[in-house]
Order: sequence, then structure tokens, then C-alpha cells
Amino acid sequence: MSEPSYHHGDLPAALVRSAVDLLQDDPDADLSLRAIARATGVSPAAPYRHFPNRASLMSAIAAVGYRELLNDLVARQPEPSTAVDLADVAVGYVQFAVRRPGLFRVMFVEGCDRASPERVDAVAAIHDYLGAAVERTLATDDLATTATGLWALVHGLAFLYLDGKLAWEPEDPEGLEEQVRTITLTTLAARPR
Repeated sequence: MSEPSYHHGDLPAALVRSAVDLLQDDPDADLSLRAIARATGVSPAAPYRHFPNRASLMSAIAAVGYRELLNDLVARQPEPSTAVDLADVAVGYVQFAVRRPGLFRVMFVEGCDRASPERVDAVAAIHDYLGAAVERTLATDDLATTATGLWALVHGLAFLYLDGKLAWEPEDPEGLEEQVRTITLTTLAARPR
């Protein structure tokens, strides 16, 4: 490729955008550095100027996903403070997963650079949002463990839907919403015998 085609102004952002677009078109898209370079219109070596390895690029892509997910959740429930609000957050989380399956899998399945400041900041923002929601909503002596348990429930639901283990019809989003809401509220209301 000729040198002029390399000048994108902000190549790291262009590479990440290309990868996110690839995932939107095909959740199972090839996310090799070579494929992303090709989609961005740059030489196969160009990504290495900004991302030393695939894990660093996956971290940047995951950070985009975490920020999008947080924006979706905050738009649904800016400050969740009831069990019904938490169930609504759960619905938003699962809907994001089924609407953006490729990006969701990059966020949680792909090998990432755990020290990537961009990814660390994006993950921390989601944890802060969810931790504050649990603190406002649930009476618990162990906030961190309760928040992790609630996240595990909702995250598990997301992957059960993505992997086809829980039945849902894409043309019936209300059915998915009702099922996630009911599972979350029933679990939150459960008490030991």
C-alpha cells in the first residue's frame, strides 16, 4: 500500500471503528490485525505502530463496548434505586448482548491487555455504576459480593441467550424483556427457607 493511504488522521481510532463495524456486520468476523488493517485501508504493518499486539487492539475495542453498554444502561436508568430499576438494568444488559453479540464477546471472551488504561477506565465506570445501584437498592453487608452475584446472574443470562440455551425469538423483544425482568425480580425476592 502506498504511504498516502496510511494517513487517516487518527489511525488507532480508525482501526477500532473498522473492527466494531466488522463485528456489527458479522459477529464472527475475522479480527486479525491483518483483516482490520485491510478493512481500514492501510498496510498490514500499520496497526503495529499503535497496537503492539492483537490483545492491545482487542482491549481498545472492548473499551468501546464497555462505554456503549454503560451509555445504554444510564439512558435506561440513570440512578437505579429499586428492584424494578435493577431488573430494567438487567434487561438493558441482555439486550445489548443480543443486539451487539460480536462486540459483547470481544468484551468478555477475547484475550485483552488487562493493564490497558482505556479498558481499565471503561470497566471501572461500569463497576461504579452497578456498585452504586446495588448500594442504593439492596440491604447487604457485603456490597462487592452482592454486586458481583447480581452481575453474574445477568451476565450468565446474556450468554445463555447468545448461545441459544434460553429460547427467545428476535422478532419478540418484549418476550426477552419480560423473561429477563421476571428472572431478575424473582431472584432478588428469593429468601432462604
